[in-house]
Amino acid sequence: MSDFRIPLGNWISDFIDWLIDVAGAFFDFLRMVMAAMYDGLEQVLTSPPFWVIVIVVAVLAYFSKGWKLAIGSAIGLVLIVALDQWENAMSTLSLVLLASLIALLIAIPTGIWAAKSNRASAVIRPILDFLQTMPAMVYLIPALMLFRIGVVPGMVATIIFSMAPGVRLTELGIRNVDKEVVEAGYAFGSTPGRVLRQIQLPLAMPSIMAGVNQVIMLSLSMVVIAGMVGAGGLGSDVVTSLNRVDVGLGFEAGTAVVVIAMILDRVTSGFGNRERSKAKAEKAAA
Repeated sequence: MSDFRIPLGNWISDFIDWLIDVAGAFFDFLRMVMAAMYDGLEQVLTSPPFWVIVIVVAVLAYFSKGWKLAIGSAIGLVLIVALDQWENAMSTLSLVLLASLIALLIAIPTGIWAAKSNRASAVIRPILDFLQTMPAMVYLIPALMLFRIGVVPGMVATIIFSMAPGVRLTELGIRNVDKEVVEAGYAFGSTPGRVLRQIQLPLAMPSIMAGVNQVIMLSLSMVVIAGMVGAGGLGSDVVTSLNRVDVGLGFEAGTAVVVIAMILDRVTSGFGNRERSKAKAEKAAA
């Protein structure tokens, strides 16, 4: 019995080799597309003078939560400029925003599907448990084999790692919509698609926005790991500081990561609170 061993590692390795042989051209195309999207977004964020981005972020923060957050966001971004980490911060922000967008484009429809089907939910939940508990660095190995070194494998690992809360909170929000409101929609002759668009999604929006917040935060937590595979940005500086035992560089890059995390967290949670108040008003009206 002691000699018995399930060769799971060999199976996974063989499967990845088979994927490369069969769909190598597809993964090369996907890598090219994702790299182009990242380069384009990075160009948008790094080309204008820094004060333009500071003003845009401050305006978003103002509409999210008021002038206090707007001023705090502006001060935080100016601090990043003062630390000479602006370009790295914008590269990191590009990766986080793009990875979060792709993760949400997968997570929200999947969460809707899970909310609509108990059978789908029973299949999806164990997969989400696996994705959330597997060490994030494990995703880098097949990602490196499929997409080679650079920003794309870091982005792919970030998408896989971060999308689980988006699925869970979307499903939770739709399942928690008052059944009487949904039944009233059907009673007035609405189609399932219209009930989803005009009743369930608006009332579930606070939960969905909480999922958006969590997806973005988890994406940002992958910055350092993405830096290990050549993604650049602040993660690259953190990895460099580890290799050189450079406390100063690590602290500067870490401070920039903290500033970006706080801004993204406060802005998304602010919009989430607004959606929560709106949903309560709509529910009361219904």
